[in-house]
Amino acid sequence: NTGSTSVTACDTYTWDGVVYDTTGTYTNTYTNVAGCDSVHTLSLTINYSTSGSTSITACDSYTWDGVVYDTTGTYTNTYTNAAGCDSVHTLSLTINYSNTGSTSITACDTYTWDGVVYDTTGTYTNTYTNVAGCDSVHTLNLTINYSNTGSTPITACDSYTWDGVVYDTTGTYTNTYTNAAGCDSVHTLNLTINYSNT
Repeated sequence: NTGSTSVTACDTYTWDGVVYDTTGTYTNTYTNVAGCDSVHTLSLTINYSTSGSTSITACDSYTWDGVVYDTTGTYTNTYTNAAGCDSVHTLSLTINYSNTGSTSITACDTYTWDGVVYDTTGTYTNTYTNVAGCDSVHTLNLTINYSNTGSTPITACDSYTWDGVVYDTTGTYTNTYTNAAGCDSVHTLNLTINYSNT
């Protein structure tokens, strides 16, 4: 007697201890209960699993199929291909990291950072790209102290000594000091010289 079976398998199929990995028609001969040949035919269809890979470089984290990865590594996901067999995809993931830094600056009147002039105490941030191609956020903790000015009118006879300098002519003179905040303190002397006579 004879018989047949149709089988569809992925990658390989084992029949009576023999592994088949190719689509085809195969026969085995047994002995039936009457002591005669029993020829069995296997119509075998082999579909194949597939594989693929992707290399990704990301900053800080990468989301693949809803899973967030934050560490460099090799990861796999298994899908079903069009033939109904496994499709194994490998992700070679490189995670680079963003970084942060800060600087504290004290300046007089204004401070220029990356072409922007700041004249108020505050915290400011700029975002750059680090050597890994990720964000590098730098924070500037800025303290602005201010210069000040003052003036004094003086009338004197013949000459006037100011900070060790003798002035004998009417005029406006300035000296620059450092105030308590460490900034310029510009003081103006409005000097009137009257002259004695004989």
